[in-house]
Amino acid sequence: MFARRSRSQVEADEEKPPRASRAAGIARQLYRPMTLATAAAVVTAGLFLPRLMKELPDLGEQREYRIESRRIEIAALPHWVPHDLVAQVVDQAGLPAELSLLDDGLAGEIAEAFRLSPWVDEVVSVRKSFPAKIAVVLNYRRPVGMVEVKQGKYPIDAHGVLLPPQDFSVADTRAYPVVSGVVSTPQGPAGTRWGDGVVEGAARLAAELGPLWKKLELAAIVCPRTTERRLKIDEGVFVLMSKGGSRIIWGHAPGDTADADHPGELSTKQKIGRLTEYVKRFGGFDKPQGPYQIDIRHWRDISRTPLSAELEWLDQVRE
Repeated sequence: MFARRSRSQVEADEEKPPRASRAAGIARQLYRPMTLATAAAVVTAGLFLPRLMKELPDLGEQREYRIESRRIEIAALPHWVPHDLVAQVVDQAGLPAELSLLDDGLAGEIAEAFRLSPWVDEVVSVRKSFPAKIAVVLNYRRPVGMVEVKQGKYPIDAHGVLLPPQDFSVADTRAYPVVSGVVSTPQGPAGTRWGDGVVEGAARLAAELGPLWKKLELAAIVCPRTTERRLKIDEGVFVLMSKGGSRIIWGHAPGDTADADHPGELSTKQKIGRLTEYVKRFGGFDKPQGPYQIDIRHWRDISRTPLSAELEWLDQVRE
């Protein structure tokens, strides 16, 4: 006996296409002209694209994508920075004569080259643009003083970083406060700190006094030395020397951690106020019958006494 099939089963069987019919449909899809053309294009590209790429021009060699390294642009230089800074950087870093803007690592390479310059405090940005242009934004170190030692005068910035002495003329060295009484020498090349806390303190003081240096007719910042005990001056105290020979006891350098141990000492702003007021009142540190020893450190008033002969040792620090 055969089981009777329900009407729904019969209808479902009728809806299923025969296997042969499905295969024929797939073949028709594969052999459509558009499908065949696409497949042929893919195969052709795979065979000929590598050869075609070799025949295409190298964009990295095109003039609009290349620039001479010495044509790197920076903003107008401050007067104290050498005018040929870009050339110096290119030579010191060994950059190639021409650069490709398509080089992904170019911006980083240029930034590192400028960081090596002792004149550069910070590389703010390096930007590439087309047609070929590279613009670099920099923050520069600024000289604040000249450290006078037996070997000569060495320029420093406000942090005590040594700047290139060869970039300064004799006239340039006279334009900045002189730091004397230094017994150390630079511990590294230009672009690194001097390596002496006394020099770094003098650098901070020179940065504060620089704008008033000529007006106050000052000659030198004398660094603390062990011989200062003859003056009964506290350790770490700086002395200013006027052009007329007066000695102004300044005190500790701005930002000196020792300030916490000397709460009776005036602030830097207050001391500068006293210096300017003194000059305004008397016409200079050496008038009327100087030279004097002038102490401006303390709260109540300024003390002034004639400079005695036993202070002549201070002259030796400038020899």
